Amino acid sequence: MKYSPHNYQQYAAEFILEHPVCCLMLDMGLGKTVITLTALWELALDRFDIAKVLVIAPKRVATDTWPKELQKWEHLTGLTASLVVGSKAQREAALDQPAFLYIINRENVTWLVNTRRWDFDTVVIDELSSFKSNRSERFKAMRKVRPLVHRVIGLTGTPAPNSLLDLWPQMYLLDMGKRLGRFVTGYRERFFKPDKRNREIIYSYKPREGAEEMIYSLISDICISMKAVDYLDMPERIDNRIEVEMNAKERKIYDDFRRDMVVRLGDTELDALNAAALSTKLLQMANGAVYSDDRRVLPIHSRKLDALEDLVEAANGKPLLVAYWYKHDLTRIQERFPAARCIDTSEDITDWNNGNIPLALVHPASAGHGLNLQEGGCAIVWYGLTWSLELYQQLNARLWRQGQQHTVAIHHIITKGTHDEDVMRALEHKDVHQAALIDAVRARIGG
Repeated sequence: MKYSPHNYQQYAAEFILEHPVCCLMLDMGLGKTVITLTALWELALDRFDIAKVLVIAPKRVATDTWPKELQKWEHLTGLTASLVVGSKAQREAALDQPAFLYIINRENVTWLVNTRRWDFDTVVIDELSSFKSNRSERFKAMRKVRPLVHRVIGLTGTPAPNSLLDLWPQMYLLDMGKRLGRFVTGYRERFFKPDKRNREIIYSYKPREGAEEMIYSLISDICISMKAVDYLDMPERIDNRIEVEMNAKERKIYDDFRRDMVVRLGDTELDALNAAALSTKLLQMANGAVYSDDRRVLPIHSRKLDALEDLVEAANGKPLLVAYWYKHDLTRIQERFPAARCIDTSEDITDWNNGNIPLALVHPASAGHGLNLQEGGCAIVWYGLTWSLELYQQLNARLWRQGQQHTVAIHHIITKGTHDEDVMRALEHKDVHQAALIDAVRARIGG
């Protein structure tokens, strides 16, 4: 296919060419993969500035999106790639194969750094936000080899999905601490102050006055941001809230457990040892079932299943993409809807986009990043919510993106008066802070 880039795509590719260290905070659907590949082609095959590129991506993005984009566009001819996935023997064989690009899933980064001689001069980190923890093994591995890399390109749609503290590891892998400091403790002390604490134990931090603007200013020279609504004729999006309500008996179980952190369900006593366990179990109860300590599924209600059935009936054969969170959600949905099919493989993605799956089930953590699903449908149902703004936005963007021909409906099934409402509010609150970051470094094309 012939590539006719939009102005913003040309701008972003030029930004990569001009900045050896850069981060493209591109909204979902703006085509960050083809933008990056276009710049890499010029650097490798026209300017001869780079020789060996490592692309790090979520597994399914590595195996599906990057290879398909390379094959799709005519102008990328000659930019060879090797897919470093599979067994150890398969990965080693892929690394020994001559190519310009070596595409690896992020779970194998530590293995690569610890077992192979490092000879990559350029690194592309797709979904840079997956390196937001400075304690993760993948971050520690990349930190070790970062001084050996000449060019680093970070790609993300959600740079600080939960907190501005998440920015430090990501920026460190770009500039080795030049802008936000060499150590996370120094960054935290400079820009944040303790928020929630219990005597000496600090549970969270909040930005100091003026810190957000200063952070944005410090990283603005190597970061550009673009929102899809600024550059694309995006389809209309409708957010729909579908409230369900438990009956008095079900409500008493939920309220008793929330108050006492212990409740008896038949012959099983359910308890929560701490606030985190309580939050998890309350969300499970809101969805309709909860795990016991020995991982048995204890049913509470079927209100969300009934609401989903109403949505399926109203869709009248049109495809629905249903996001679930817990395994017992998946099991109960499949029991109610035997024809429902999980989106797990490349074949599943193809069948969905061809309209062959009327009811598709996805987990946000596995289908949230980089997959193009907009051709298969225009409706998402959130059966169970997630605390992660990143996964929430990314999954929604599988359908609400460039190329979508229809109005996109995003349905949220929420059990009234439960922890569901807290999660929804938290997602909306976090979005405010992320919007500030995006706006602060948004590209201004043509002035």
